[in-house]
Amino acid sequence: MALADPAGTRQTLRQPGILGAGRRQRKITFHAEKPSLPVNRAVEIPPYMNSTPFFPQLRARLAALGQRTAGAVRQFDLLALAEHFRDLLPPALLASEDHGPGSRDRVYSLRLTFQCFVWQMLKPGTACREVVRAVQGLFQSQGWGPVDAQASPYLQARQRLPESRLVQALESTAQVANDRAGGQGYLHGRPVIVADSSTVQLADTPENQALYPQPSSQQPGCGFPLLKFLPLFSLSSGAISHVVTADWKNHDARLLHQAGKLLAEGDVLLVDRAFGDYVNLATLPQRGVDVVARMHGARKVDFRQAKQRLGPQDALFEWRKGYQQSDILTDQEWRALPEQITVRVIRFAAQIRGCTVRLTLVTTLLDPSLYPAKELIALYRRRWQLELTLRHLKTTMGMEQLRCQSPARARKELLACLVAYNLIRCLMAEAVAQTGAELERLSFKGTVDAVRTFTAEIRAARSRKKREQLWAELIRTIVSDKVPPRPGRTEPRAVKRRPKAYPLLNRPRHQFKEIPHRSRYRKAKSTQKPAKS
Repeated sequence: MALADPAGTRQTLRQPGILGAGRRQRKITFHAEKPSLPVNRAVEIPPYMNSTPFFPQLRARLAALGQRTAGAVRQFDLLALAEHFRDLLPPALLASEDHGPGSRDRVYSLRLTFQCFVWQMLKPGTACREVVRAVQGLFQSQGWGPVDAQASPYLQARQRLPESRLVQALESTAQVANDRAGGQGYLHGRPVIVADSSTVQLADTPENQALYPQPSSQQPGCGFPLLKFLPLFSLSSGAISHVVTADWKNHDARLLHQAGKLLAEGDVLLVDRAFGDYVNLATLPQRGVDVVARMHGARKVDFRQAKQRLGPQDALFEWRKGYQQSDILTDQEWRALPEQITVRVIRFAAQIRGCTVRLTLVTTLLDPSLYPAKELIALYRRRWQLELTLRHLKTTMGMEQLRCQSPARARKELLACLVAYNLIRCLMAEAVAQTGAELERLSFKGTVDAVRTFTAEIRAARSRKKREQLWAELIRTIVSDKVPPRPGRTEPRAVKRRPKAYPLLNRPRHQFKEIPHRSRYRKAKSTQKPAKS
């Protein structure tokens, strides 16, 4: 749509004079009340005028605007890695809206806000003020004018960022990572999806407490809100394609019931014993999704009552629908469940913490010739990769405590952290595709450290050839940093480092009264010798 009428005869005659004045004067600014980008010494126009019918006689002279602007923005995409990461997202994903939020011409555009948000997640502990300083340095180096030094505009831009864009970015980066990883992690050509739940702490605000309350065992004002999330993790690339959130009171099975609608036909779901119940084993195959899970602890198995023997400790069983309706299903969904299903049960011995433990798997993969028992047992052993993924997210990426003050912003922060995690996974998948290395042997923490180290050098490179050389060296560094093979690895849920000997905050801070040297008095009391009678 044209923003103005085409130039008339008088305007056409005056334009060469304007250009001549520009040669004598440093610059002429049109629409100076809005942020603008420098074009050349003669003319400066705002970004939204890149392709308008204003001054048609000057189009040939202003044609280089898009190239120079795009080149400068490419240098800042994820602060040096955009030339390789920008292909991971659809071009229209971060485009400005025609109407509504994101349509105005701002310093923190939709694309710049997304890039700053993800870059902030790649550097745990980075304050919003540091992001603003980086934007100030970018604008000063490119001559784009001053930027407000306060963090409020950036925070408002993050609030305007649609949550749906982050969801689409998560799905897109996961798809790219899976394509690059190839067939690793597939089960006879079928993608394997691993699911499990975890929790993160939120800022202690009334808004967060209302939607994601703290555990009931904690006193009011002494705990933090808990957000429960269930990611769908690809065993092929390690990327996360979807995530479902709820408060801590919701059972894992309820979250999986919501996430089951996001699975594609032909997927194989690999889960723990919290999900090996009748509801999941009956509903997911109806969508074309098979399940491999550990047997729920409440269900007992007697192989003498098997419907059909398939091998040693491998048999088919018939499960009947229970009399009590599940809380996670509606009345219509409960009536739609079949009255009985056939499942396959496999029992095997595993070494856990030096002890031999008998584990039982239940699956809807009933064909023993196509899916041998040893293959399914080996597949379940790889479920440990999800535990490592949650550790990478909460420890390496610093996602154990989110800092946003409202539930909507906290969900965006969670999604931005998952997108940043997927970008690292895309880089690891690219290294696998180029070198043929085994993905599970590559160090995620080593990849994050290598990306942070090579970022400044890639951004400072003056030629494309130099940047390509640095990128190739980055790939070699990622491949060379391998973790040793650790089959059957287990870790106790315990910490070695002792906390400080401070008392616990068992009441609100303004009501708490600290006893000086409380720990010393306790120690002195415990070591006091009893008096002689």
